Amino acid sequence: MPRKPKKTIIGSVQEKCPYCSGSAIVKKGKREKKMEIVQLWFCADCKKVFTPQLVKGKSFPLRVIFDGMSYYNLGYSLENSCRFLKAKYGLAVAASTVGQWIEEYRELCTYRRMREYAMRRYTPRQTLVSATLYHRQVYTFRYHPAKLELLLEEDFKNEPLYRLKEFLDNVSVECPHQFFREGVRASEVKAKFDMERVMIREKHNFANRLAGLALQAVQNNKERHEVLERFMLANDSVTVAVEVPIYFTPEDLEHMKAVLGFTIPLTLEKTLTGHIDIVQVRNGAVHILDYKPGAKKEQPVSQLTLYALALSRLTGLKLYNFKCAWFDENSYHEFFPLHVVYKKQKRSRVKTKKA
Repeated sequence: MPRKPKKTIIGSVQEKCPYCSGSAIVKKGKREKKMEIVQLWFCADCKKVFTPQLVKGKSFPLRVIFDGMSYYNLGYSLENSCRFLKAKYGLAVAASTVGQWIEEYRELCTYRRMREYAMRRYTPRQTLVSATLYHRQVYTFRYHPAKLELLLEEDFKNEPLYRLKEFLDNVSVECPHQFFREGVRASEVKAKFDMERVMIREKHNFANRLAGLALQAVQNNKERHEVLERFMLANDSVTVAVEVPIYFTPEDLEHMKAVLGFTIPLTLEKTLTGHIDIVQVRNGAVHILDYKPGAKKEQPVSQLTLYALALSRLTGLKLYNFKCAWFDENSYHEFFPLHVVYKKQKRSRVKTKKA
């Protein structure tokens, strides 16, 4: 007999009311659907009961829908995608249904236009490279070589970034794991950078929209990063790697200070380490992204700048080629790490006497 799929509770994570943006919310029962249980919430400010899911009217749970789309975009056929869903969730999904999901979300899931070209070079199993990294805690590095290869070829602005591909190609086999066991984490370092002339631009872009969609399938706080990272890597057209391990030695730090003239208010006795949530390639730049719930209240400029310095050193790319950002479902905050560590001196005009 086929196993009966276990119902999971969706929507246990919620920070504010979708109607009035109030934070005075409490759990108020559950609504049982055919294939899942949805958490209900009550807002004390506007007195409304709501569910966190904005996508409604679906017969299948959102996590099933998003996994089906991801399998297809990784290069599997509609039929094979359905077989994977059956094995994972015990649910029988028709190929036509998966096709409808893909069509419905085609505006956000932009990798679809690249899928055909990637399949000419990579099999579905080759499309996604992953490695489990035991670095104090467990991280899963994932990399999309097909997407990065196409991005480097289709836009001449991206061509100088080929060194990023060389680095990511070798992470799985050449990562110096001892640095991560013995070193100091970048997220724990408090470097007080000079923020003069550093412009932090706040905007709303595709990353916010993708987060707003993917995170509706999250069951608890611990899942947020992995669910979002996997969804973006499989379905958008610019995310090339997630949970990327980086390290920065004391010798690297001295080189950047003495040779490059960077102002880095930090001294190191051990190697600095970290894991970048999301790496994207677009518009001729490498974008280092950090998902931060409640992004408006955060300002991880120091951490992201250290990530950029480390990745610059590991790839040999200029810091000029990097942008950093942190985001959530509602806001996206972007800055240039070069402006944090290097202040271009203003030239003084020399007055000449008239003869």
